[in-house]
Amino acid sequence: MTVILTNPQERTRFLKFMVVGAFGALVDFGIANILAHFFDMPLVYAGSISFTCAVISNFIWNRYWTYPDSRSRPLARQLAMFFAVNIAGIAIRIPILKFGEPPLLTFFQGMEISSAITPEFLARNLTLAIAVGIVMLWNFFVNRYWTYNDIN
Repeated sequence: MTVILTNPQERTRFLKFMVVGAFGALVDFGIANILAHFFDMPLVYAGSISFTCAVISNFIWNRYWTYPDSRSRPLARQLAMFFAVNIAGIAIRIPILKFGEPPLLTFFQGMEISSAITPEFLARNLTLAIAVGIVMLWNFFVNRYWTYNDIN
């Protein structure tokens, strides 16, 4: 973490990684909500599918924008490494989705909320936001020092 604070190049990479992650979060939240709302898919399944879509998007953006100087590895190998990190990320994410949503749903059901924003919507999205935040930190550090360790 100190490297990000002291090294301008690493700080720029981290900021780009966060922009890519924010776009990935839009992909993730959008697909998860579409699948859960319109197809009545449980959040664990919808979130797993949306996570995979976001990982593919994030890999492309990170390879070509965040770490453009990290091309010493073949594309397929680097993608496999990126996916391995994200598989560990989904192993962190699934328990958060599985066990985080029910208590939040109970909490929000006890409140008076507008009819446009349901307790289910709030619980689902807060749970997803917590999972995304935790997994983003994991992904940045492991990808930076393993997947993209071929750059200075």
